[in-house]
Amino acid sequence: MLLQITIPCFRKYLAIAFAYLICHGLAGEKRPNFLFIIVDDQSPLDLKIYNPRSILDTPNVDRLAKQGMVLDGAHHMGAWVGGVCTPSRHMVMSGRTVWHVPDKPGRVMNPHVTNPKKVPPDLAQHTIPAVFNRAGYDTMRTCKNGNSYDAANKLFTVRHDGTRRGGTDETGSHWHGEQVMNYLQEREASKDKDPFLIYYGFSHPHDVRDGKPGLLKKYGAVNHIDQNTLPLANPKQPPLPVNWLPKHPFDHGHTTVRDEVGVKGVWNKRDERTIRNEMGREFACSENIDIQIGRVLKKLETMGELDNTYVVYTADHGMAIGRHGLQGKQNVYEHTWRIPFIVKGPGIEAGSRVPGNVYLLDVLATLCDLAKIDTPATSEGISFKPVLMGDKKQVRDVLFGVYCGGGRPGSRCVKKGDWKLTKYEVTKTGVKHTQLFNLKENPHEFMKEHHDPKVVAMTGVKPTKNQVNLAKEPKYADKLKEMEGLLLAEMRRLDDPYRLWNQPDDGLEVPALKDRIKKPKKPRKPKNK
Repeated sequence: MLLQITIPCFRKYLAIAFAYLICHGLAGEKRPNFLFIIVDDQSPLDLKIYNPRSILDTPNVDRLAKQGMVLDGAHHMGAWVGGVCTPSRHMVMSGRTVWHVPDKPGRVMNPHVTNPKKVPPDLAQHTIPAVFNRAGYDTMRTCKNGNSYDAANKLFTVRHDGTRRGGTDETGSHWHGEQVMNYLQEREASKDKDPFLIYYGFSHPHDVRDGKPGLLKKYGAVNHIDQNTLPLANPKQPPLPVNWLPKHPFDHGHTTVRDEVGVKGVWNKRDERTIRNEMGREFACSENIDIQIGRVLKKLETMGELDNTYVVYTADHGMAIGRHGLQGKQNVYEHTWRIPFIVKGPGIEAGSRVPGNVYLLDVLATLCDLAKIDTPATSEGISFKPVLMGDKKQVRDVLFGVYCGGGRPGSRCVKKGDWKLTKYEVTKTGVKHTQLFNLKENPHEFMKEHHDPKVVAMTGVKPTKNQVNLAKEPKYADKLKEMEGLLLAEMRRLDDPYRLWNQPDDGLEVPALKDRIKKPKKPRKPKNK
């Protein structure tokens, strides 16, 4: 009789224990960790893995590339505000497309932000930290303050944010590294075995690019503060970008934004000494970031966690710094629209390289897929796990980009295969401009201005005859028409609230924007008589 009672009880408890083990990842495959590294304002062309001409030293990022996969076709989708970081980081967190993400509280620069069908009011509860918290992950974040998705950022179980753009350990990138190092040491001390997701963000190389003295010296740069003089020339400085211009040839839509006229050390100058010095500062800050990445990777290795961790390296968007005569991130040229993207981790072939054709908004779906977590229904991204595992080369054929943080409708671009179309319209100034590039033949988007002998003498690069804007060439009229159709289709698919001069208006009204929403005034209290 005793045996008859004991065996069913044993089976019951065994089933409970087995279920517990599965839920906690102890039965079968161990759940992976994630280290998501995102830097602020970095063109992929700064890195040697994308641009062999670069002199920037990033041995730890280079090692990630050798041990993992480099994606050549990674992009951010764009922005509807001068602070491009804001929509970019909302897209990272939420997995939603550019016209379907919130703005900062109290501002309407995305015309759809008040439409609950396009921007769900509870979206923060379906972002990276919320999803991974519910899945039993420990979540930690360090990054800059501001121009981000604060409602989502608050959901990380451990959060140490602070804007650090100085040239010392306490005021620069070392501070962000220290937050992650402290977190890992605390996990080690407490023997925490839960899987983790660490959002490892940096404030640099966004300006002000005050680098550490030793690294500035390495790249021949100085923290230039006198607007009335030029920084000293130094042969150690990075060369001018190959597509440098002394001035952008037309109004691209936001010529007066702070990034184009107000960055300390550059202001509105595009001369060789200013640009090379600023590139040197950018590289000094970027190498310091690489050093901080190395510290964390080494710690994970000593903890025995690195082999079970997916490490992602990317940026919120690219940057111009002299390319095409521009300085900032308010454009859709390749140097700014594209982003660096490297992934290392279990199942990823070392030293692999693919187009990918991914957006930052695909990150949420991909992390969920890798972690075997259900992707939230609010996500509009595509998991590129099949790309990482070597089953596909890319997840989409067509890529769309937008910038309309200044003059509207602004800039739009579409890319398919070797071809890219970019259109500009600024209602206030009457600008209407079209660019058509064959990126296989003209990857740097050279224009006729790059053929000027004075420019060639500065850059040392002489474009070929066909390396120009082809939009007005009769032989490419059919290609132009095809790309125009693709652009309109993408604008419609993605709920772009604007139309360009040669597109049907689709009955859309001109969107109403508000830099700040006025709060209702509180009624005055009656004075006591």
